[in-house]
Amino acid sequence: MDQTRLLFYSGKRDTQASSSDALVSFIINNLTCKVASFQGRGEREREREEDREMGLLSNRVERNEIKAGDHIYTYRAVFAYSHHGIFVGGSKVVHFTPRHDANSSTETSPNSYEEKYDLPSSCPTFPDCGFRQPNSGVVLTCLDCFLRNGSLYSFEYGVTPSVFLAKVRGGTCTTAMPDSPETVIHRAMYLLQNGFGNYDVFQNNCEDFALYCKTGLLIVERSGVGRSGQASSVVGAPLAALLSSPLKLLMPCPIGVATVTAGMYCMSRYATDIGVRSDVIKVAVEELAVNLGWGEGGEEEEEDNGVSDELIAR
Repeated sequence: MDQTRLLFYSGKRDTQASSSDALVSFIINNLTCKVASFQGRGEREREREEDREMGLLSNRVERNEIKAGDHIYTYRAVFAYSHHGIFVGGSKVVHFTPRHDANSSTETSPNSYEEKYDLPSSCPTFPDCGFRQPNSGVVLTCLDCFLRNGSLYSFEYGVTPSVFLAKVRGGTCTTAMPDSPETVIHRAMYLLQNGFGNYDVFQNNCEDFALYCKTGLLIVERSGVGRSGQASSVVGAPLAALLSSPLKLLMPCPIGVATVTAGMYCMSRYATDIGVRSDVIKVAVEELAVNLGWGEGGEEEEEDNGVSDELIAR
């Protein structure tokens, strides 16, 4: 009897021990899953926070997010400046560079121009990559050659004034509204065949080219800063510092001076944005050359459109 009772209690203790072990194992597994979930949630929160912080500077996108007619850009020289272009579909981009003078005798090698302005001398993917007309700076390249291993960013249109002013860096957005993708692509391909005039860092650069393709807006008075947000930032920063320097005598607090300087910088950028400027007009791409004194344009439009369609389809 005592032996039977002993065996009964021994089995009961084994069953209780097994149940306890199972409960402990369940609790540990549950806590492990929760910790992993919190860690994953923390990583996602950090990624979202990084995206929000990056959004104040730019708008980074993936390749599958862009569409034909989008204004894209990438940074060069360790974020020193950005290079802009129009994505026309088929993994191809039309963009503007200092024009290549085919008759120039100063070139030291056939590829010196391409190396200087990050243009492909040859591309294994697209045989027509690097296409441009003689003495023209408008070039058609593939997306890979345009990015040069850099990240891809999308230029934003139709932003509110508050969003525009919140962007710390110029050349990332505008308050102006864009035209239809078909119109944008037509302008880009037309200018690929006919050129965009002389390249100028402050008045006619790659961002000016992309902004015109997207909006068709042209500045009437060409003596000041062009449409480029980058150029406005370069001019606006020292100008704001210069205008705020007398305030150092009136405001002993350096934080106050810095705040006023930052405000002047943002307002100078906003004042030169094509969405709020009063000295801009809408100009058809066929009339662009005549308006800017480049010569007669539009005589070979039908032939140019046929060549442009063929270049995109290749």
